[in-house]
Amino acid sequence: MNNELLNVSRLKTYYPVSRKKAVKAVDDVSFSVKQGEILGIVGESGCGKSTLGKSILRLTEPTSGKVTFLGKEITGLGPKDLRKMRRQFQMIFQDPYASLNPRMKIKDILEEPLIVHKLGTKAERKEVVRSMLGIVGLDASYGERYAHQFSGGQRQRIGIAKALITKPKLIIADEPVSALDVSVQAQILNLLSDLQEAFSLTFLFISHDLGVVRYISDRVAVMYFGKIVEMAAADALFRAPKHPYTESLLAAVPVIGKGEADEAVSEGPAPAIDVKGCPFYGRCRKREARCKEAVPMLEEKTEGHYAACHLL
Repeated sequence: MNNELLNVSRLKTYYPVSRKKAVKAVDDVSFSVKQGEILGIVGESGCGKSTLGKSILRLTEPTSGKVTFLGKEITGLGPKDLRKMRRQFQMIFQDPYASLNPRMKIKDILEEPLIVHKLGTKAERKEVVRSMLGIVGLDASYGERYAHQFSGGQRQRIGIAKALITKPKLIIADEPVSALDVSVQAQILNLLSDLQEAFSLTFLFISHDLGVVRYISDRVAVMYFGKIVEMAAADALFRAPKHPYTESLLAAVPVIGKGEADEAVSEGPAPAIDVKGCPFYGRCRKREARCKEAVPMLEEKTEGHYAACHLL
């Protein structure tokens, strides 16, 4: 049985900076996500992971490629059809301080998606809002307050409630805990995990924090320079990484009792610079001459474990 929910095929999102150059924020990315799966997207700041999430939902229009959701291609949908489809996929944004309208009460913020999609009567919508506040661990009376009256963790719970209010099948969470204290991060991660199980949700979880991604993800895709360079089940990837970039990321993570973390690799070229061969060539300690000549393809190296490296 094919339970594929999302399929991304050769997606590209370029930002022109001159007539001949462009920032290749997302560069020929392909992957699929199954119903009920949590796929973690990890990489350094600027690797294109947030742009990837926004391009899939068409919050940022991709340059080319195809995104298929629930068997329907959404990259070619017009505004009216896209609005109807948006009920099925939502986004949790990174900054809980900026993603909520400061002039609206929380109850109105949560009710707005229901009004846009014409879901329920006024009384039914208000009941859904009260119920959703309870589901994310907030008292129903909080609906009468404004966003500035809440802590960062509470605001992110409200952001999660807003994403869930239309009962979507896919949620893209873009760095949802990076702006929160460590103790609050754990609470939000546990909440997302519980909600995923309770509502059979599918997550695309974007983060630069390897520990967070390892904790919550079923599979992990590592991005570098706009490309996916490695993808595998979370346990397999963290236990035995195959790509030199993934190895360097893991080596740079401090471990209690180990002493200092390994020295990070040097900074790579600017995204607008075209690279003929492997995009990691300039930073790789294992590089060979052939790595400079051709871009490695993302290929299955062992069962379910994909990597884009000429050395494997």
